[in-house]
Amino acid sequence: MLKACVNGARRPGEHPALPLTPGELARDVAAVATAGAEAVHLHVKDAAGVDTLDAAALAEVLAAVREAAPAVPVGVTTGAWALPDPARRLAAIRSWEGSALLPDFASVNWHEEGADEIAGALLDLGVGIEAGIWHRAGAGAWLASVHRHRCVRVLLELPDGLGEAEVQRRAEQLLHLVHHSHRDGVSDREGAEGPQVLLHGEGVTAWTALRLAGRWGLAARIGLEDVLVLPDGSPAAGNAALVRAARELLWTPASASCR
Repeated sequence: MLKACVNGARRPGEHPALPLTPGELARDVAAVATAGAEAVHLHVKDAAGVDTLDAAALAEVLAAVREAAPAVPVGVTTGAWALPDPARRLAAIRSWEGSALLPDFASVNWHEEGADEIAGALLDLGVGIEAGIWHRAGAGAWLASVHRHRCVRVLLELPDGLGEAEVQRRAEQLLHLVHHSHRDGVSDREGAEGPQVLLHGEGVTAWTALRLAGRWGLAARIGLEDVLVLPDGSPAAGNAALVRAARELLWTPASASCR
């Protein structure tokens, strides 16, 4: 599975094609779906282009996106940077209950305070959970969570600035923890499989992580949230160009033989 992460926490001006408004997001989601993305992760923005968890803003974006690309599963962030106070963040997510439009899934960063409560609120709304795991401490918090077996996907997130060997080392470390949870889950849930695993990086790490995901048969993602350049280092025109480049890397004969 290839997901497009179309804007992230980036602010206006960071890239000329960065989608911010509902209309821009709708057009971009349609474009990345045509390019081959099978799901989308986006950040809803306020009038200043800053991440928001506001229910009305979320509904406006979802209405526009689903009209433009009705078949594409859409996920959003619940990152602490949008509302640092855990109680306010939880209240904002609970306020989505009155909306007729909800995302298909939402990412919850398990190293952030209040992750379990936010995950529970999302589950109550019928929204799937993607567990964001950035490091060993985050993995430990997720492994201790009562909600870990109810996640639809685990996002193994690698930071910018890593060399190829370090990308693989850290990815192997996190993947080992996740696979351990799968084995626990089999005994706990009578043979049920664990959540899908998606591996991705940021900046110079993004393309290395994507290639590694292809070799290991994991889900992957790409988009302007994670990287602004193509594999050859040239500037990307936008999200659709990044998705096309990712598909070329993932579905080459060498990658396909390892999937």
